[in-house]
Amino acid sequence: MTTPSTRHELLHDILKQVSRSFYLTLNVLPIGVREQMGLAYLFARAADTIADTDLIDRAERLKYLNQFREQFTAGIDWKAVQGIQGALVPHQKDSGESILLQRLEDCFRLYEECSPDDQTRIQWVIKVLTEGMEMDLKRFPGQSSDYLAALSTVDDLDQYTYHVAGCVGDFWTRMICAHRPTMGRWDVEEMAAIGVRFGKGLQLTNILKDIGRDLHNGRCYIPESLLDEAGLKPANLLNDSSLPKFKPVLDRLIRMAIEHLDQGWIYTMAIPVSEIRQRLACIWPILLAGETLRRVAVAPDLLDPAVYVKAPRSEVYRIMTLTTLTCANGFVATSYWNRVREQVVSAVEQSQQSRLA
Repeated sequence: MTTPSTRHELLHDILKQVSRSFYLTLNVLPIGVREQMGLAYLFARAADTIADTDLIDRAERLKYLNQFREQFTAGIDWKAVQGIQGALVPHQKDSGESILLQRLEDCFRLYEECSPDDQTRIQWVIKVLTEGMEMDLKRFPGQSSDYLAALSTVDDLDQYTYHVAGCVGDFWTRMICAHRPTMGRWDVEEMAAIGVRFGKGLQLTNILKDIGRDLHNGRCYIPESLLDEAGLKPANLLNDSSLPKFKPVLDRLIRMAIEHLDQGWIYTMAIPVSEIRQRLACIWPILLAGETLRRVAVAPDLLDPAVYVKAPRSEVYRIMTLTTLTCANGFVATSYWNRVREQVVSAVEQSQQSRLA
C-alpha cells in the first residue's frame, strides 16, 4: 500500500518538477480525477524522458520505450522496470526527470492501487502516447540540423498531434465522465472527439512556438507538402531570412490551430457551470495558447532557436486571477477568448495583406 507521504511526493512534489506550467492545470482539477490525471502525466513524462535521452543510442531508447509500454499491456515486470531505471537514470541532465525515473517503481505501485477501469484508461493513453514517441524516434534520425528530417504531409502532422496530445483529450473526457456525476448529460463519444481537437490545438501551438529549436534538433514538424507550395525545403528554415517566404505556411497553420482551439472552447463551455475546477483546467491552457499564437504571428525572429516565444508569467497570472475571481464565468472567459483570437486572426490577415500589397 502506497503511504500518504509517497503519494504526496509523487503527485505534488515530483509532478511539479517535471510538469512545469501544466502542473497548474493538473493541480486545479477536482478531487476524484486529479490523482489519476497526475499519475498518467508522470508515466507520459517518464516515457518522454526515455525517448529523449540522447546520450543513449536510438535503438536502445526504442527498446526501453517498448519495455516501458509492455508494463501496461503484459503486466508489471519489476525487473524490467529496474532495468529501465538502471539504464536511463545515470544519463539524465534534468534533476526532475532523474528523480521521476528513480521513483518509477513507486509510480507503478500507485497505478496498481487504481481501479481496474482507471487502469484500463491509463493503459490506453500510455499506449497511444508511446506509439507516437516511437514514430518520432523513427521519423527523425538525428539530434541536430545535420540530420534534419520533416513530416511529409498535413495528414502526418494531424496524426502526430493526435498521438502526442489529441489522445489526451479523449482520455481526459472519459476519465472525468467516469468520476464526476455532473457530467452525466455528456455524450461521451461526441465530447471525446471534440476533446481530441482540443489537444491537437494545444500541440500545434507548441509546434509553432518551438519551430526554431526543433529545426536545430533535426526535427521539422512543418509538412514538406506545405513547404513545397511555398518553394521551400526544410533546410531553408534554418536560415532566419526564410521567414517572409515561410509566412504563408505559418499563417495557415496558425489558423488551423485556432480552429482546433475553437473546438476546445466549445468543449470547455459545455462543462457544467458548477464544475468550476474543470472549467479552469480547460480555460487556462486555451487562453495561454491564444496568447502564444498571437506572439507567434508577429514574431520577427521565430526561426531563431535562441528565441522563446511564449506568454510572460505576468500574463499567466493575470489569466488565472481573472478567471478564478469570476468563478470561470462563461461570459467573462469567452469575451477574453474572443478578443485574443480576433487579435491572432487580425495579425494573420495583416500579414496576408502586406504580401499582396
